[in-house]
Amino acid sequence: MTVQDRPLKGAWGMTGLLFLFMLINFGDKVVVGLAKGPISEELNLSPEEYGLLASSFFFLFAVSAVVVGFVANRIKTRWVLLAMAIIWSLVQFPMLATVNLEVLMACRIVLGAGEGPAAAVAMHATYKWFPDRLRGLPTAILAQGAALGVIVTVPALNWIIVHHSWHWAFGALGIAGLLWAVLWLIFGREGTLVDRPADGGSRDARIPYRYLLTCPSIVAAACTCFAAYWGLSLGLTWFTSYLREGLGYSQQEAGTFTILPWIFGFFVVMIGGFISQRLSAKGVSSRIARGVFPAGTLILGGCFMPFVGGLPSPALNLALLIFGSAIGSTVYVVLPMIVSELTPQPQRAAMLATSGAFYTLAGIIAPFIMGKVIQDAATVVAGYEFGYLIMGCLMIAGGLIGFLFIRPEADRKRLARHMTPALAIQTVSAV
Repeated sequence: MTVQDRPLKGAWGMTGLLFLFMLINFGDKVVVGLAKGPISEELNLSPEEYGLLASSFFFLFAVSAVVVGFVANRIKTRWVLLAMAIIWSLVQFPMLATVNLEVLMACRIVLGAGEGPAAAVAMHATYKWFPDRLRGLPTAILAQGAALGVIVTVPALNWIIVHHSWHWAFGALGIAGLLWAVLWLIFGREGTLVDRPADGGSRDARIPYRYLLTCPSIVAAACTCFAAYWGLSLGLTWFTSYLREGLGYSQQEAGTFTILPWIFGFFVVMIGGFISQRLSAKGVSSRIARGVFPAGTLILGGCFMPFVGGLPSPALNLALLIFGSAIGSTVYVVLPMIVSELTPQPQRAAMLATSGAFYTLAGIIAPFIMGKVIQDAATVVAGYEFGYLIMGCLMIAGGLIGFLFIRPEADRKRLARHMTPALAIQTVSAV
């Protein structure tokens, strides 16, 4: 294994394959929200039952993320990613037949278990090709697999739903997953880049997990992402139905407009990731580049959410919802970079997965809470509006936590004191 200051040969090709991996991942996530109307009609679901179905995807998501994250510390990511892609694909095919709520939920739970570690393992795999100071752009590209996963798949899936059935939308995703698995089996390779140990220390340096898991910067970044992921999970599960039931758009129109927040988020993440990387390259502290800047955008978005539904036209309400929910998306870029900056490489996959497992717990809670709020509200529209008010408050709170407590430089010095005595060196440097 070598240590160097530039990407390995083939790094961008692997990044492209992992980008496609994340694209399919988010197509899998969004399909239930996109097909909410037809699924609810066929299975006669109440808002609360649909909320439970939407949440079921995340029941084993966090547990699987943590377990597989530790596994990925020891097993090559090439094989871990291949196994996940095969699981995703096979679990889609039962939906081609007539299913009930229980079968659909069971398949979504298994799918969530297969996809829980995806982002962390993909990031860990990518970081084996790029040194820390050049990880902003590839991190943003992988994050954009999420946005483009929705932008690319939603029109196709919505066309299938409208002209065929929601069953075939699941089948199409299964086929796409199998095709990616074949490509990865043929072209996927393992990176060999090792983060530079500071002061000539050993590459095998480790910090006890109790210190990493209680590190203020990592905890604060995970809390910030929890608030952002609350909105993302609602976007995946309730956004299309809000356009239909709250703003009066047809299924065709709602499916088309569903991609708008993700298009906006695409530019937010790419620009935000670039700004964060440029700030770091110019010597700006990680506290500013990876803490204050992204947390501030999340706070800004949260300030807009309480006003969703209060504007005079559906188009204005849609625009406000898109801006408020997506402007804080840069947090998904900086979290893995903060974890990577503070965690020794032998422990990185586990810490990326564990932090991801925490913030994705919002995926269990948010869809169910929204369904409960809608069902208990005086009107469906009032329920949606109150749900988005809750979302805005959480975004502001999460952003404030990140703004105040993400301090990587201070925490890096603190963590260095807890390395094993023989390896008492500074943790992985930011640069």
